[in-house]
Formats: sequence, C-alpha cells, structure tokens
Amino acid sequence: MAARSKAVAAAGGSDLGRTLAWLKKTGTQHGRESMARYGIPADRAFGVGVGTLKEHAKELGKSHALALELWGSGWYEARLLAAFVAEPASLTVAQMNAWAKDFDNWAVCDTVCFHAFDRTPLAWGRLAPWAGASAEFHKRGAFALLWSLSVHDREASDERFLECFPLIEAGASDERDYVKKGVDMALRAVGKRSPGLHAAALELAARLCEAGSGPEAWIGRSVQRELVKTRPRGKKVAKVSKVAKARPRAKVAKTRPR
Repeated sequence: MAARSKAVAAAGGSDLGRTLAWLKKTGTQHGRESMARYGIPADRAFGVGVGTLKEHAKELGKSHALALELWGSGWYEARLLAAFVAEPASLTVAQMNAWAKDFDNWAVCDTVCFHAFDRTPLAWGRLAPWAGASAEFHKRGAFALLWSLSVHDREASDERFLECFPLIEAGASDERDYVKKGVDMALRAVGKRSPGLHAAALELAARLCEAGSGPEAWIGRSVQRELVKTRPRGKKVAKVSKVAKARPRAKVAKTRPR
C-alpha cells in the first residue's frame, strides 16, 4: 500500500482514468500487431508488454477496488493489470465467476488464474463448475487454474489432484484448440508434481491414447512425450494410488457454472 501511495502522490491521484491514460500513452502499434500474431484480439488493446505492465503494477500496489474497475473497463491490458493488483483475499465466488465468464482470450485467462485466482482457497471450488462451461475460454479457465494450483498450492495433497482426473478425462474430448491445450498443460503440470501423480498422469495419458485420434489421443501423446523424460519431485516413481485406480472412465456430466 505504501508503494501505491507514492504512485498516487506522483500522479496526482491514481484512479481508473489515470491508469487508462497511462496505458494509452505507453501502448504502441507494434505492440498491438505482436499481440495479433499470438492470437490475442487487439481491438480492445493498447499494445503494452506484459513486463511493462508488471512493473507498473508494482508502482500501483495492491488495490482490489482498482482491480475491479480495471476489469470493468474491458481493455486487454487493464484486465492483466487487474490480475496483478487484485487482492486474492478479497475475491468472492461471484467475482471469480464473473471474470471467468468474461475471458475472451488465453492470455487474460491464464494470467488471471496464475496471478490472482490460484491465491485464494476458493479456487478449488471453481474447477468443476468451470470445467462444465460451454464458452471456450471459460472452460479453459478450469484447466489453467488446475495447472496453476499444481505449481503454487504446495500444501495440497496428491489426493486432491487425483480427484480432478475425471474432469481432465472429460475435458480431453473437447476439440476446441484452447480447451485442448489447457487440458494438456494441466495434466502435464500435475504429473510433474510428485511421483504418485506422475504415475497416475501417465496411466491416464495411456488411456487417452487408446482413442487413436482426436483431441484425447493428441493430449495423451503430448503428456507421454513430456512426462517420460521428466523426473517428478521425489526420489522414485511410486505405484498408482488406489484412488487413481478407482477413478471411473466414464465422462463427467457437464454442469452449469454457478
């Protein structure tokens, strides 16, 4: 908060208008063109790099009120800044659901999940509802969040991740590119977390490969390529747990996001 106070004083009062003015001044046409090459819509963007945004977020400091205003503006970089300045402890389920429904590209989805959503204990409760969403990036949010939890939630047990395997298996049948890649990255990341999860992820990957073609097989092969050459955390790969073996192969019924 001290850093934000200094930024406020220097700018003569930092609010949504001043932040958007800074984004407009800092953005470039080259930046917008670069975004387009990575599949990020540039029609509501200023063209400011992520590194520059992170530095500015440090100057602003944490402010959940500002984060909500930035998100509401609809601008691409403003929403990335919202992820950086948001206060996870202040997030509510309603706010998380609203933001997830607004996801319209992979960059905003992944940034919000990795820098804000995975810092709150509410995150685990969002996985199943979002995995049943119909919108592409809303659904990707479930797997981006699972991916980020596998990296940042160091207290979570293997069992908690194993409980998400039916969501992964069901999501693997989605042919949409950004959902498919989200599922792939989530399973690979979970598999690197521990020896037990490494074995379970490879078991699931082998089952997905049985599809022969389509998104399931693509994900299965991708996970196998990554995990067979990756040493998980721990001394040796343990046997697949009873929980993993007990997981049903049936697809998980879609649920309406709450």
